[in-house]
Formats: sequence, structure tokens, C-alpha cells
Amino acid sequence: MITLKEYKKDFFKALENHFPSTEIDTFFMYLIEEYLDFKRIDIVLNPDFLINEEKISLFDTALIKLKNHEPIQYILGKTEFFGFPFIVDKNTLIPRPETEELVAWIIDEIRILNDKSFSKISILDIGTGTGCIPISLSKNINYTSVFAIDISEKALEIAIKNAELNQVSISFFEMDILKTSNLNLLSKDKTEINFDIIVSNPPYVRELEKSAMSKNVLENEPHEALFVSDKNPLIFYEKIADLALQHLSENGFLFFEINQYLGNQTVEMLLNKGFKNIELRKDIFGNDRMIKASI
Repeated sequence: MITLKEYKKDFFKALENHFPSTEIDTFFMYLIEEYLDFKRIDIVLNPDFLINEEKISLFDTALIKLKNHEPIQYILGKTEFFGFPFIVDKNTLIPRPETEELVAWIIDEIRILNDKSFSKISILDIGTGTGCIPISLSKNINYTSVFAIDISEKALEIAIKNAELNQVSISFFEMDILKTSNLNLLSKDKTEINFDIIVSNPPYVRELEKSAMSKNVLENEPHEALFVSDKNPLIFYEKIADLALQHLSENGFLFFEINQYLGNQTVEMLLNKGFKNIELRKDIFGNDRMIKASI
């Protein structure tokens, strides 16, 4: 056995050549909360707490994975998004803070729609991954009918588990959006279906941007959910915009999370397709990150 204080020292030393100390501290806090049910104050109050061999084994396994740059969220198999718990694995992207900003924007708009006497808001999320966007919307807005699409069967399995975990009802569908001519398949009788909100955080990282990405992302997160070709980086946005023209309700909105370097190009594409009231927003880091448009 080893004391908590001693193990913390060894933990930091093992990772000091891999990560900044602030990040190591974050990792350590995640792990002691998960494996010991301790908070930060417990390190101060119980520095001589003895960690048994079983727990040491768990910490050491996590340490090896961290050295190999595996994200802490995958190691723990979970993360938090918009204040709600989510299961994650290597079949899903890890939800990011910028996407929380997009969700907050959509919630604001839905509340405005509700104020205009919409009896029920219908929402579609395209490329749902963990399901973090539609689940968070469902948890925050009453009277919603929510649908979500993803190309990955394994990602959808995780999304379904997350919907159950967060006790929300969402209709999930496996679909290759690039090969989809319309969204009528989402209705029970295959008739025309419209949505008040269509949202997507599709793949948008160009191949040329790989060199600027961290190793833990490149070696662990699913590439099909991240990357697009340099020649046609807006391929998903163009297709989803076309589908939105068919399936948005009269007063509905299309929301995108976007590549920070392609904000103006994305706006221009939407203008060329006939969208109106286009708004480009920056994220908390000052990067172009979100777009809202209507038809």
C-alpha cells in the first residue's frame, strides 16, 4: 500500500514530461474521484490515506494509458456535457465546451419559439455521436419531439445508452446523410416530415489541419467524425443545408457548429442556397464557431 500523498507525487513525476502540471492535476482529481470517491479537500485532510493494492492497480493502468495519450474521458468511460453525464468510448467524439455554447444558443431560440405559441418543438440532430446535443436539448426544453441521426451503428449504441441514462426519449436512426435524398424515412408512415430546429456538428477538420492537432485526438478519436478532404471541406454542410431546405418548418432554424477557418465560406454557401437571417457567432475562445440560418 501507499499513501495518497506519496502516490500523488509519483503520479506527477511519471507524467511531467508528457503534460503540463495543471493538466496532470486535473487527471489526478478525476481519478481519485472515480476510484476513491475523494474530492480535492480530501487530499488536504487525508494525505496519509492508504491506497490498497486493488486501487493502485487501477491508478497504474490509467497512468499507462495517459502516458500513451489516451484521453481521460475514454479511460473513465464517461464525461460531462451541459451538466449531464455521458458515456463515451472510442466510437464517439468527446463532447467539447464549444458545443455546449451551441446548445445554449439553440435553447434560447427554442424558448423564443415557445413564446410564439408553438405547441411542440421538433428537433433533428444530424451526426449525433454521443447524443450530447439532442439529450441536452431534451433535458432543458419541454414539449419537444427529438430525432437524431448518425452513420455509425456503434456510436448510436452509445447515444441510446446516454438517452436512457439521462431519462429522455429520442428517436435514433442509422443513416448516411450524404446518401440521403430526403428525411421522410424518419416519419412512421414515410410521409413528409418537417422540423423547427435542424442542428449538426458534422466532420469539419481538413486534412491539412492534422499537424496542428494534439496526439491524443489524432490517435484515439474516430476519424470519420472529424475529418473532411481539403478539396471539399463543406461537403456535409452543403448536403445538410439542402435537406434543411426541404424539411425545415416555416419559422424554423438551421444551426451548425463549424470550422473556425471556414466561417465566411459557410455563410456564403448558405446565402447562395437561399438561406436568410444568417448569424455567425464566435466561441469563448474568439473563434468563428456557430451559425444560425432560416429559410
